[in-house]
Amino acid sequence: QVHLVESGGGLVQAGGSLRLSCAASGRTFSSYYMGWFRQAPGKEREVVAAINRSGGNIYYTDSVKGRFTISRDNAKNTLYLQMNSLKPEDTAVYYCAAATAPATRTRQSDYDNWGQGTQVTVSS
Repeated sequence: QVHLVESGGGLVQAGGSLRLSCAASGRTFSSYYMGWFRQAPGKEREVVAAINRSGGNIYYTDSVKGRFTISRDNAKNTLYLQMNSLKPEDTAVYYCAAATAPATRTRQSDYDNWGQGTQVTVSS
């Protein structure tokens, strides 16, 4: 098991930026495939971005391509999500998640461990 704690959420105006962090503890962080998910009010949780163990293989959902950047620092046991050019539709609770052997990069059920989430609110 790995324990995940997100931070960095907040209120920002449209066009602004935020950087989310996910600190991991417990089992070796570098052995996990990591992902960022988000859930907006009244909507299902969706994948935002995912990154493999070494950081060399990255996935983004179409709506954030060119604006968000996922990265990881295995020496610091930390996952990041740099969010630029934020839009009101990016408003959601953002979760980081860890997978030991995911069959896909996007399916929630492939991820074994979840953080508690951090709220991101983008005002227009």
